[in-house]
Amino acid sequence: MADDPLRWETLDTDIDYACPGFEVRRDDVRLPDGTETDYHYVDESPAVVILPLTPDGDIVIIEEWRQAVDRVNRGLPAGSMEGDEEPTDAAHRELREETGYEADRIEHLLTTEPSNGIANSVHHHFVAYDCEPTAEQELDANESIRVETVGYDEYLDNVVNDDLNDGRSALTLLQYQSITSG
Repeated sequence: MADDPLRWETLDTDIDYACPGFEVRRDDVRLPDGTETDYHYVDESPAVVILPLTPDGDIVIIEEWRQAVDRVNRGLPAGSMEGDEEPTDAAHRELREETGYEADRIEHLLTTEPSNGIANSVHHHFVAYDCEPTAEQELDANESIRVETVGYDEYLDNVVNDDLNDGRSALTLLQYQSITSG
């Protein structure tokens, strides 16, 4: 990859803005034609997205206020990894903290870069099996979350009928559906 003719050379990098959850990074770069310019992007921790299935095959979903789009989002539990945390450990933790549910087992589905034109985000998508309510939610100070269960087919219909806006949730569910129906 180092010798790819499309590769940009990073000359310098710095944080222009930092806040809880992410930073805005500025890279000074040299383009393949020799032009020097800068490039800004969101720099954030890797995250996990969890498709929690109950023993009956229902999906545990969360409804959470999303200020950026000024509405309640109906999606799957998700959150940032902490420090050197392994993705599977983060999936167990986020599921428990956001929903109060715990899984018998969690399996990796896929890893994506959901918006690599403007962010260095990496999302690890998981399916969690035999989820049961075992604990109280442990929400972050800036989280407002309501937990519910919904039938698998109903939630899948929400994706197919364009009634589910959360891209992470739609991708996770469709990947799981493609594996299980194949």
